[in-house]
Amino acid sequence: LQYPAAPSSLPGPQFVPVPISIPEPAPQELEDARRAIGALPIEKLLLEDEDNDTILHIYAAKGLRAHTLAAAERMKPLRRLDAKEHRGKTPLLVAVTARQAAIVHDLIQAGADVNAVDNKGQSALHLAATYGYAQVLQVILSLGFPLDLEMKDFEGHTPLHCAVLAHNSLLRDQGSQALTEEQHRELQQQSRELESCIHLLVHTGASIYSRDVKSNKTVLHYTVQDGNVSLLRYFLELNAFKSKDFVNSKAHGNTALHMAAALPGDKNQKEIIQLLLDHGADPSIRNLDNDQPIHMAPPGKAGDQVRHLLKKGKVTPAFTSC
Repeated sequence: LQYPAAPSSLPGPQFVPVPISIPEPAPQELEDARRAIGALPIEKLLLEDEDNDTILHIYAAKGLRAHTLAAAERMKPLRRLDAKEHRGKTPLLVAVTARQAAIVHDLIQAGADVNAVDNKGQSALHLAATYGYAQVLQVILSLGFPLDLEMKDFEGHTPLHCAVLAHNSLLRDQGSQALTEEQHRELQQQSRELESCIHLLVHTGASIYSRDVKSNKTVLHYTVQDGNVSLLRYFLELNAFKSKDFVNSKAHGNTALHMAAALPGDKNQKEIIQLLLDHGADPSIRNLDNDQPIHMAPPGKAGDQVRHLLKKGKVTPAFTSC
């Protein structure tokens, strides 16, 4: 498979291209697979193992493209194309998890339900975004089938939320002192893949303003809570209408500035506070405990620096309320 180069950093909003066309499976391989699958008796074709996997699940997991396509062609009229195994995953969801971009393409083209979800409410988009499988995500988004970019899983997260949370998790892992050079390089590559997923979702129409169901957080709150400066800057720049409603939105009563003021100093605290203030964060807003961000600052010298920043912070007139 040939794919365009993915962006390697998050300097600001940019377009990420969709993949070029995926070649057909080798004709002889497909012919042989169709012959083998066609010879299977119906009871063996529909047989499920102890985990409720059909042969379609197994072929997809193993990356056997020709056999997966041949089995999908035969199982579609039997309405078993979206059969679910014990975790609620359809063959398409298994292919996404197995990072089989070509098989994902074939199954969607064959009629697999691209919005099907597993037992955790995760769709193909959620899984690709969570694992940072940019190429798989590009395939799903480029085929033109109706997709719900704002679909929430059972944790209340959209696919964009999942990608941001996964990027935060990698950031925490990268901060570990025990990493070898090889592990560090691997985490950097995974981080770039997740950044590509975030770009793809945003430029396909995923909303940065969506809130999760449980805490009311947006991507802004997620980036602040883990000190993720690069993503925070990216989302603030995407706030094209300079909306204070986005920058000052509350989750559990706290704005992003409240959360930033309470951050440990080693999580880019001062840089984050300054970024938020520069983009219209209001230091006078109070939370449910009637505290302003300045009251969330830790005691001592580190807290004094935060308080100084917040005291001189003013709401920029260029920012408007929706």
